[in-house]
Amino acid sequence: MALSFRYIISSSKCVQSDVNQETESETKDGEVTPCLKDPLPDELRAILLNRIRSDVVISLLVLLLFFALHCTSIFTAAQPFLQTVICIMCIIFGVINHYLYMELRKNTPWRIFARPILRAHEFAEFESSVAAKLMYFEIIHFYMLAIERNVLYPLLVISTITSNKWTLHPYFIALFALRILRSAFSQPQLMFLPLAFSFLLTKADLAKYSDIDRYFPLFFYMVTLVWPKLLEFSLKINFILAYIAPWQISWGSAFHAFAQPFSVPHTALLCIQTMLSSIISAPLNPFLGSSFFLTSYVRPVKFWEKDYNTRRVDHSNTRLISQIDRGPMMDDSNLNAVFYEHLTRSLQSSLAGDILLGRWSTAVQPGDCFILASYYLNCLVHIIEIGNGFVTFQLRGLEFRGTYCHQREVEAISEDVEKGMGCCCCSLGSFPGMLSFNTAWILRWLAWEVVTAKYIVDGYSITDNSAVNLLQVGVHELRRLLVTLYVKSIIFYVLNSSKFVQWIRLPSILYAIRPIEINNRYVDLDPMNAEETSTNRINAFCFALSVVGRRALAAAAHNRHANAAESFLYGLHALFKGDFRITCQRDEWVFADMDLLRCVIAPAVRMALKLHQDHFTAGDDFDDDILLYERITHHLTRLFISHEHDPAWRRAIIANTPSLLALRHIYDDGQDDYKIIMLNKMHLNMRVIKLNRECVRAFWAGQQQELIFLRNRNPERGSIQNARQVLRY
Repeated sequence: MALSFRYIISSSKCVQSDVNQETESETKDGEVTPCLKDPLPDELRAILLNRIRSDVVISLLVLLLFFALHCTSIFTAAQPFLQTVICIMCIIFGVINHYLYMELRKNTPWRIFARPILRAHEFAEFESSVAAKLMYFEIIHFYMLAIERNVLYPLLVISTITSNKWTLHPYFIALFALRILRSAFSQPQLMFLPLAFSFLLTKADLAKYSDIDRYFPLFFYMVTLVWPKLLEFSLKINFILAYIAPWQISWGSAFHAFAQPFSVPHTALLCIQTMLSSIISAPLNPFLGSSFFLTSYVRPVKFWEKDYNTRRVDHSNTRLISQIDRGPMMDDSNLNAVFYEHLTRSLQSSLAGDILLGRWSTAVQPGDCFILASYYLNCLVHIIEIGNGFVTFQLRGLEFRGTYCHQREVEAISEDVEKGMGCCCCSLGSFPGMLSFNTAWILRWLAWEVVTAKYIVDGYSITDNSAVNLLQVGVHELRRLLVTLYVKSIIFYVLNSSKFVQWIRLPSILYAIRPIEINNRYVDLDPMNAEETSTNRINAFCFALSVVGRRALAAAAHNRHANAAESFLYGLHALFKGDFRITCQRDEWVFADMDLLRCVIAPAVRMALKLHQDHFTAGDDFDDDILLYERITHHLTRLFISHEHDPAWRRAIIANTPSLLALRHIYDDGQDDYKIIMLNKMHLNMRVIKLNRECVRAFWAGQQQELIFLRNRNPERGSIQNARQVLRY
């Protein structure tokens, strides 16, 4: 066994990187490992510098252009035709950019068509292997937005101020110009309808009054103030109707069944509550999940009262006793939090541009809430601020694959609407490419909507397999295979180490391997029958080190469980996270250099686990030493193997390492379980679900009311119920 890699030693060096030191490449003594540097700060710095330079240039050009136009007589000689043309152009661009384009890109346009009309390039693909492709209609939409924001609305403001001729107070004119220009850059989707209403009001309804055009800024300004409140009122009404509809309300308890009929006489009061809450932007929350609604206190856009950020716990901020504890990890939410952190980093790089190109198929506004759902995880994205190419958002983790809530949410979201049939009580079909009447009706009575079925974002595919079941198959053979791969990995790491020559010359090591060299019981299995002293010393050193590794594994797994597989995994997990306890006096020679444990035996345990995984798909490669050597070398360049509490694990994920592997020990269903966590960097296909933001605010207010004021700690409290229409499970 000690001569397995004797004739294929290459010039590459193998030394483990220091997990407590952040370096740009995590490279030491010539080893090439995946880069563990966080790329986001440099990317954001470059983006901000480029954006500042471009904004300065564009601002100067716009300033000079509009100042030159204002110095001419075009805004006075061409009135009122110029004002009319500019208003019509702004309305047309607004309808196309923020209504038609978004509806044509939705998963179910106007809730009538079964598929989007303007489809992304990846729409028909099961999994995308490349980043999202830029489509021609996205380019057109981008330039139309730029024209609307940078040309049309500044022209509208200058033309309106010029034609006003100081009829209104100069302070109001300045306020009007600032408000319209700021809204045009941040929320142009809220401008075209108030503009159309004000334009029709002055040109049609009030055209009989003289000089009414001079009061157009006043009408436009007032409508832009009222319109967001009307939208909020509409969202609240839609949420209430969808929630208390008799045919889809959930009867969670006798109280719910009692409250439903008694809430009908209070409909007028509910309407007044809705209007008042819309004016002051206060959420309406269902009392204990029933059909009675209460007005909560006023909340801002960022309405989360409590900071639910998961505190990162790893070996850099915990005591040593907790690090060497070999018990299971009771709470794995802290370990899963790093995946949401990586997804947040990915969205920081791409979300603003994707929204600008319309890939979320909806006009995104501050306060909007979305769910990004994939096969692996669900998360909530809360938009805080948006405008001029930037977006501020919060990302909150929901559920991972394997939980009941994630399963029910994915079932509701992934339901194929094309298969829906029926028209009322009849079993009629539907026109090709269109939804059936019943399906279209159901979609209109939901407080959420799947706006994009294929949204590509960089992330990790998360695969967790039970190691207990894996090693129980074949009982002894698979565990013996793992030990064999463990020994081969030790040989690989020791022969490829830059300190190998130094080790075989240390007096303490020579003294320890001397009995092996002179003892006739150790048989040389080298087919070349080489008798050189250096070769015998290498053989003895590799053999002694493999004995140390096997003895450490046996000591860690000795008499821990009645089940042999669980006992073996118990010891394997201890060695995997670096907990080596040398109990035999004959093995104390490894303390001559701690790199023997840190840079040879520890990575050998981890590499053996990965090779054991590979054995099920490429078993023939392990019979050939050259192929096995090449496989290990390939894993060293693309795969990061570590314990999840190692700080380097988080750094590797943040640095977009292609593949990662870990062994997790958890307590599940009353027994210890060991999970092999495998991560692969890929382009995730996610569904984008837009939630009624008033629905989210309402349930959050109700939950806080129960937790804080009613002191209800019951996990099955009234606000948590099986309500598909509001996506509550």
